[in-house]
Amino acid sequence: MSGVYLAAAIVLEICGTTSLKLPDGFSRLGPSAAVVLCYAASFALLGLALRGIELSIAYAVWSGVGTAIVAAIGIVCFGESAGIWKLLCLSLIVLGVAGLHLSKRVS
Repeated sequence: MSGVYLAAAIVLEICGTTSLKLPDGFSRLGPSAAVVLCYAASFALLGLALRGIELSIAYAVWSGVGTAIVAAIGIVCFGESAGIWKLLCLSLIVLGVAGLHLSKRVS
């Protein structure tokens, strides 16, 4: 069940981070509330995930996957740059998260 909580926490973190683009400096109430609610729910679910997943693994997966997907959303939806260095560094983040996840199986 911890994996489900972590996956849901990641989805909500992605929604909250992506929503940061919408409230125009927190001057619009609806999108601002969405940011706060998504982050609060994400942290609550991350806390539940920590019952069965090590902190270092859970946080690395939560932040790394969230970072990579938000960067992809920025490129696809908001027209942000997608240079070779950005894509290479995002690939390294994904590889690092995968390596941490796999490390618990090896040890």
